[in-house]
Amino acid sequence: QVQLVESGGGLVQPGGSLRLSCAASGSIFSIYAMGWYRQAPGKQREFVASITSDGMTNYANSVKGRFTISRDNAKNTVYLYMNSLKPEDTAVYYCNANIRPTTGGRDDYWGQGTQVTVSS
Repeated sequence: QVQLVESGGGLVQPGGSLRLSCAASGSIFSIYAMGWYRQAPGKQREFVASITSDGMTNYANSVKGRFTISRDNAKNTVYLYMNSLKPEDTAVYYCNANIRPTTGGRDDYWGQGTQVTVSS
């Protein structure tokens, strides 16, 4: 079994910063791309950022210049550093990873989500 566990969400004032973490564990053979998505109330889940196994990154236009994604392959962990947060960044943030388990195959896995609230 493969699990993704997120941490680091919370309440922050506009202009503040947060760091999200997501650790993958279980019967993992290899992890390919990892990323973050978010879903605000009443809206569809949207892409935030992604990073390949060799470090290439991609960002949604709405977060470019404010958010930074990174990963530690030795720890099977992906991070999202969020700066200059705005109220419109309020959402549940989900970790995603494309993983090949030791049992074979390859699939997308999701974390349980962590709430980020930006409010004064």
